[in-house]
Amino acid sequence: MTAIETTDLTKRYGEETALESLELTVDDGEVFGFLGPNGAGKTTTIDLLLDFIRPTAGSATVLGYDTHDETDAVRDRVGILPDGFDLWERSSGYRHLEFALESKNGTESPEALLERVGLDLKDAERPVGDYSKGMAQRLAMAMALVGDPDLLILDEPSSGLDPHGIRTFQEIIREEAADGTTVFFSSHILGQVAAVCDRVGILDDGELVTVDTIAGLRERSGVGSSLVVDVAGEPSTEGTALTEIDGVTEVTADDGRLRVTYADPAAKALAIHRLVESGPPIVDFETEEATLEDLFSAFTGVDGESVREQGAVADEPKASQKTVADGGVSADTDADEEEEEVVR
Repeated sequence: MTAIETTDLTKRYGEETALESLELTVDDGEVFGFLGPNGAGKTTTIDLLLDFIRPTAGSATVLGYDTHDETDAVRDRVGILPDGFDLWERSSGYRHLEFALESKNGTESPEALLERVGLDLKDAERPVGDYSKGMAQRLAMAMALVGDPDLLILDEPSSGLDPHGIRTFQEIIREEAADGTTVFFSSHILGQVAAVCDRVGILDDGELVTVDTIAGLRERSGVGSSLVVDVAGEPSTEGTALTEIDGVTEVTADDGRLRVTYADPAAKALAIHRLVESGPPIVDFETEEATLEDLFSAFTGVDGESVREQGAVADEPKASQKTVADGGVSADTDADEEEEEVVR
């Protein structure tokens, strides 16, 4: 069974197209990362999958259920951490978690969930209006985990977190995937995608540009990492057979150095081993790693420096606010009302 499948999924606001004919399949049990530049359509896609907004055309299924006709069945099985969520400021974090457990008939211990996301019990007893962004994000993740969902949909899950919090969330994602849960998330921090994702989809201007593994993206984009080797004497590519190694895309010799460009990181160790066996003595070596920003730039045409400066993916304005405590069900689902809300 596929966890997510969209067919010709399209969303327009008047003359503006937020998403155009999206054809996407996310396999059951995989961790799928969703990337895109400003206004690319990531959050629009998530809102459509959860029936927070209705499509202009096309359809989608989540866990085999039609997102429009079987919304309740979808939400019963999905854990949601939306971007731009609301919490009840006067209510405690603990009460939020109790409400989520009651709503989802969850059997988990609130204390165990709080410990898992790194939120102290004393903090959980305070009103959430006193929370920092990172604390609110941890609470929202705990609520998303309630009821052992079959699918986690996380929109910018690391927003507001410190490095320790980001590592905690990455560990949670890995643990959920190991348990068979499908994870679908967007992130504006590209390095996090490489750390946890099986595959990545890149959106640009409302259209899906490509879907592949990180290794596949590197190979197809032509943006490879390089092993730069200083050798004794004049470098030469003759007799090394480096280009025969799977994953090596180019070998050049210049300025007393050999440069081995590769798409697969496993090729690096093989290249060094082959140079030791057949090449001139190695004096020193270093690696120059291609970044995800470089890959992103290669597929979208967005300048790599701009990607780094912008964090790549602050997304389009939301059509409505989602409330974590009620599963995000506060969005209007009437198409005409959605259009009016955007105009306002």
